[in-house]
Amino acid sequence: MRRVSMATRDELVAALIEWYAGCNRTERSLILDEFVAVTKFHRKHATRLLQGGSRGRPSGPRPGRRIYNDAAREALIVLWEASDRICGKRLRPLVPMMLEAMERHGHLQLISEVRTGLLAMSAATMDRALREAKGQSGRRTGRRAPPSAAVRRSVPVRTFSDWGDPAPGFIEADLVAHGGPTAAGSFVQTLVLTDIATGWIECAPLLYREQKLLTEVLDEVRKLLYFPLLGFDTDNDTVFMNETVRDYCRDSGIVFTRCRPYQKNDQAWVEQKNGAVVRRMVGYRRFAGLEAAAALARLYGSVRLFVNFFQPSFKLAEKSREGAKVRKSYHPPATPYQRLMADARTTQETKRKIRTQYETLDPVRLLNEIRAGQRQLVEIADAPEVAFAIEQPTLEQFLSSLRTAWQEGEARPTARRKARATKKKRNTPDPFALAADQLRAWFEAEPWRTSGELFARLQMEYPGTYAMGQIRTLQRRLKEWRREMAQLMVFGRSSADEALGEESAMEVQ
Repeated sequence: MRRVSMATRDELVAALIEWYAGCNRTERSLILDEFVAVTKFHRKHATRLLQGGSRGRPSGPRPGRRIYNDAAREALIVLWEASDRICGKRLRPLVPMMLEAMERHGHLQLISEVRTGLLAMSAATMDRALREAKGQSGRRTGRRAPPSAAVRRSVPVRTFSDWGDPAPGFIEADLVAHGGPTAAGSFVQTLVLTDIATGWIECAPLLYREQKLLTEVLDEVRKLLYFPLLGFDTDNDTVFMNETVRDYCRDSGIVFTRCRPYQKNDQAWVEQKNGAVVRRMVGYRRFAGLEAAAALARLYGSVRLFVNFFQPSFKLAEKSREGAKVRKSYHPPATPYQRLMADARTTQETKRKIRTQYETLDPVRLLNEIRAGQRQLVEIADAPEVAFAIEQPTLEQFLSSLRTAWQEGEARPTARRKARATKKKRNTPDPFALAADQLRAWFEAEPWRTSGELFARLQMEYPGTYAMGQIRTLQRRLKEWRREMAQLMVFGRSSADEALGEESAMEVQ
């Protein structure tokens, strides 16, 4: 029960004190029981109050406690402003020096009582006296906790080593952003769910980051699972750490846990799938809008069947440390379907359903659907760049292309090669600008001369101008001149002439 205020307690004392005095021992005991239950006072203290020990002395601030008047407060504000608005703990040791300096220069003249009061004022009293001034100045009094902080404290932490051997149904969840090169604006995100026991993965697009939408998508994903959702482990993202998701898990009987902040290894299972499945299938383009979300949903419909039934993966069996070396051993590679079938905790009804599903699947058809979905995503993401539709091959054409697909390099349409880093141009002044023509004349007259010989000659011509550290720049320049001379000797024209010719051709076109 919430404790009553001090004013309410005073009113209770004033109302009961005369009644208490006229009652017998038994009645007094009953009155004390009720009074203590309401006020939370100690019984001895309550007895003294009702016997008249504090009659006429109200609770709250005692009169005469304040010893600093308005003049001291105004002087403190001046010192606080002159010290660039520092806090009370830093202002307290600075006050004597500031008073002396400001009085010496005629900025402040205080009477002895005010000056003595300022020197005796504590840091906490200074902060209390400056509270109103700090509020008017627009300064924040303290860092406010985000709304998710209270929810985060209520969700228990689970680390990587805490999993042990859970039953199928305990999953890790994460979001993969499809913002492309920038995180500005709204874009689609992928909710990734990974089962710890079997490695089963489910992916679903989120049109936008919203907690209610997340629970609705999670409801749809649970319908696709062959096992009940028992545990939901996430990171500390606010889209997970909120009352909506917490209450959803509580009402559904799902164990809701989280990883430690900034410790991605606590969610190693799902983090590995983010790259091995989502990024591998979708890539790094930007996807935004309903069309992209619908295309992702269709793609993930084929991906979940292809990956869970036909993509074996390793699973960590044991990890040990010997000094600085970590040794890991793995179970034999198996698909999530095989692990779910081999798990003794899987019911016979579940095994029958999943086996029936497996017998109807064609891996080649699934891969063809995945490639078609990837091409559609590329068309959506690169719509301004793509001016024509890509023809969709039939299943027979796709099957025949698998024999020679390796010759064309990367087969996934969503994959994008990293652009070669362009060589940075010079952004500093040319150190040889003063002697550029002379160096060129020396080189053309005697092209067999080394850079060291030319640099020594340059130092003799311009004493004190060039240091030995600049010889590397001259070496690069001679290398470029020798390359131009070789092209001139072999092809009859230099690289500069070729570049000029290409520009002319482009202008003519």
